[in-house]
Amino acid sequence: MAVIAVTKERRTGETRVAAVPETVKKLIGAGFSVVVETGAGAAAAYLDADYEAAGASLATTAKEALAKADILFKVRALEADEIAALKTGTIVVATLNPYMERAALDGLAKAGAIAFAMEFVPRITRAQVMDVLSSQANLAGYRAVIEAAEAYGKAIPMMMTAAGTIAAAKVFIMGVGVAGLQAIATARRLGAVVTATDVRPATKEQVESLGAKFLAVEDEEFKNAQTTGGYAKEMSAEYQAKQAELLTAHIAKQDIVITTALIPGRPAPRLVSAAQVASMKPGSVLVDLAVEQGGNVEGVKLGEVAVTANGAKIMGIPNLPGRVATDASALYARNLFAFAGLFLTKDGAFAPDYEDEILKAALVTQGGAVVHPSLKS
Repeated sequence: MAVIAVTKERRTGETRVAAVPETVKKLIGAGFSVVVETGAGAAAAYLDADYEAAGASLATTAKEALAKADILFKVRALEADEIAALKTGTIVVATLNPYMERAALDGLAKAGAIAFAMEFVPRITRAQVMDVLSSQANLAGYRAVIEAAEAYGKAIPMMMTAAGTIAAAKVFIMGVGVAGLQAIATARRLGAVVTATDVRPATKEQVESLGAKFLAVEDEEFKNAQTTGGYAKEMSAEYQAKQAELLTAHIAKQDIVITTALIPGRPAPRLVSAAQVASMKPGSVLVDLAVEQGGNVEGVKLGEVAVTANGAKIMGIPNLPGRVATDASALYARNLFAFAGLFLTKDGAFAPDYEDEILKAALVTQGGAVVHPSLKS
């Protein structure tokens, strides 16, 4: 019987956990054994007693848990002491941030780990239930609006009172992936007047279906601005200039701007310039979901709220899903439970097929080396 270990997250500010009692019970039902480090779920409101009730055993330290583990479930990339505690051949499943945290990846390879980066799970139909980027981005988009509403010094919906009318806040979403769509939906529920932009033409209908207005330069480059994997392509300097001209006047009128644009393996594209930030009204708010990859907004600072000379607030909050830790953990844990099913044969035997298209796409280290094609030096 293969043993899955779930340990505490060592990364500062990380509140999520890689398995919850619900998925522990399902993993055991599928034929795995599960060991959970004491306190692993505490920050996400999952108690040790709940894990035990689900059938897991508890380990007092990560080292104790890893000594028994054939598989390790994590949220973030491992720290050096965790890597040192791995048995050779341990399967590691986590969001490894492989482009940005290469040292951790090299450490896993050196330790003989078979590591899978959940970010690399392909966007195919049978892998949808394993799509951690979508499950976490959905909550990030929701939380971005909540954070913006809290920082904004006015009401969001239009209110008609005996003392006069309060105008609805104007919210602009830049980047309409999973996070952007949820941000639109959440802002609309709060009563805001919402507009959105994206370089992918397919998003226009999605934006309008949520009751928001779409804004973009719709030229030939725009019509071909989406990869086969569903990501936005990096646009030419010429297109960016035209788009910036269109957006500059629009941004100056907005109360809240939320940016969500990311390009895998590349720094986040700059969407909002310092001049555009300076054009905004006092008390306006910008929330940059791409801050951990350099940010979409000029002047954003990781982990800080920067107040500009004109009184606008630029919020560089990292790990927004971690601010909804209970739900984020539950969704992530379900993603990992589905992924773990690929390690089993139809008869329930533990025998990973590394030629399976999902496992092959997500595999990053094996046999003492970094093996993913996009990561080979």
